[in-house]
Amino acid sequence: MSIWAGIVAAFGTVGMVVAGLFAARATTRAAAATAEATRAAAQAQAEPNQRAEDRAAFDAIKTELREELTSTRDEVKSLRSLVRAFAWYVGELTSQMRDHEIVPAAPPDRVKEYNRTGV
Repeated sequence: MSIWAGIVAAFGTVGMVVAGLFAARATTRAAAATAEATRAAAQAQAEPNQRAEDRAAFDAIKTELREELTSTRDEVKSLRSLVRAFAWYVGELTSQMRDHEIVPAAPPDRVKEYNRTGV
């Protein structure tokens, strides 16, 4: 084997090693870019599902709050009716006491305010 053949073989070997390093480096970067693209695609696909889950949770909370509000309104209506019934009943008793010349006790300030304003 001639010296020139040895030099060419050595340069060929070094060239192949350098080419292998460049190929490995490019492969690593391509794999990282592919992984990033896959992650971005998965996130883009998951976003509508997440929004749908958020919407379903929001609707459930809204339904629960509406039911609670309806229940509270019904309770307030019932209590108002009860207060009015008591006010009418106490008014009737007070009237009967006065008819029999019995002086009833003075009502509390809150009752005076209710009688005056209705609130």
